[in-house]
Amino acid sequence: MSTVISNIGELVTNDPALGEGPLGLVRDAAVVIDGDRLAWIGPATAAPPADDAYDAAGRAVLPGFVDSHAHLVFAGERAAEFAARMSGQPYTGGGIRTTVERTRAASDEELRANLARLIAEMARQGTTTVECKSGYGLTVADEERAVRIAAELADEVTFLGAHIVPAGMEAADYVALVTTDMLAACAPYARWIDVFCEHVAFDAEQTRDILAAGIRAGLTPRLHANQLGPGPGVRLAVACGAASADHCTFLSDADVDALAASDTVATLLPGVEFSTRQPYPDARRLLDAGATVAIATDCNPGSCYTTSMAFCVALAVREMHMTPAEAVWAATAGGARALRRTDVGHLGVGARADVLVLDAPSYIHLAYRPGVPHVAAVWKAGRGVWPISWADKSGL
Repeated sequence: MSTVISNIGELVTNDPALGEGPLGLVRDAAVVIDGDRLAWIGPATAAPPADDAYDAAGRAVLPGFVDSHAHLVFAGERAAEFAARMSGQPYTGGGIRTTVERTRAASDEELRANLARLIAEMARQGTTTVECKSGYGLTVADEERAVRIAAELADEVTFLGAHIVPAGMEAADYVALVTTDMLAACAPYARWIDVFCEHVAFDAEQTRDILAAGIRAGLTPRLHANQLGPGPGVRLAVACGAASADHCTFLSDADVDALAASDTVATLLPGVEFSTRQPYPDARRLLDAGATVAIATDCNPGSCYTTSMAFCVALAVREMHMTPAEAVWAATAGGARALRRTDVGHLGVGARADVLVLDAPSYIHLAYRPGVPHVAAVWKAGRGVWPISWADKSGL
C-alpha cells in the first residue's frame, strides 16, 4: 500500500538540500509513503497518485521524534518521592532501589504490559523511535529479562547493568559480575552498553572497565555523564568513542571542547531538571562550540516520568536557550545521531516512513503552545499508529 500525504503547509525534512535553512523546510508540500519507506517528496501540486490519501489541511509535518534515552522496563512508580522533592522534604523510600525491588517482584507479563503502555503513549505523542535501557534488575537473571523484554518492543536496547551497585554487594564484586556473567547473558539482546558514571554509582576506572568489556562483547558505548556534578564522564565517553554522553549538566570548558571535537553526541534531558530542580544544561554553550546536541525524555519512574518529547522541546527552548528550530532538530535528527541511525530523524526518499502531522501550522507551535495536544496523525514505518481508530482499521 502507498499513501500520499498532501496539502502540507510546512514540511520539516532536516535536509538543507531539500528546502530552507537547517530544517530543510518545504512549503505547500506532499510526501508519498510506499511500504515502510518514503518514496517521494516534493510540491503538493506535483504529487504522484497513491493507493490512499491523507489531507494534511495546511498542517506542519515533521519526522517522528527519536527518543534516544529512556528507562522503560520497570514496575511501580515513585510519586511520593516526587512530592517530597517538590515540597523540600527528605525522602527515605529508597529511590532507584525501590524500583529495583518492585521490578524484580513483577512478572514478565507485567513488565511487558507496562513497556507496551509507555511505548504506545510515546507514539500517540509523535515518538516513533525509542531507545530502552535495562538497569532495574541488577542480577544476571533480572537484567537478562529486562533486555529480552525490551528487545521485543523497543527500537534500540541498551544494557545498563551498571546503574547502581545493588544493596549487599561491594562495588568491585558487582563490576566483576557486570563484566562477565551479566554481560554474557545480556549482550545477545542489546546493541549498546551504558554506565551511570557518577560519584554515587561508578567511578572512572570502573566505568572504563565496564565499557571496555562491552566493546569486546560487540556492544557500542553510551554513557550517563556529568549529571550530578563535574566529573570524568564526558571526556571518558569521548575517549571510548561513545555514541552519546547523556545529561551533560555540569561541564567544564575541556568537556565542551572534547564534545565539539568528537562524534559523541551531547544528549540533554531537560525533563530531569524540571523534575529535580537541578540546573538545566547549557545547550547554547554546546551549540556555539560546535557540539552535536540531542534531546530525549529520560522517561523513568524516579527522576523524570514523562514520555513527551514535545514537552522536552518546549523546555529546551525556554530553559536551555535553544531556538525552536534547534530543539526540533535535536529531538529528531539529533536523536538519530545519538543512536547512529541514518534511516530515521529526517524525511527524504528512502528514509523510514516515520511521519508526524502536527495539529498546527508550524513546528514552532511545539514551544509556542506548550502543554497542548499537538498531534494530528502519526505513521511509524509506514503504518498509521495514531489516531487509534485509524490504527485499529490498519490492523495495528
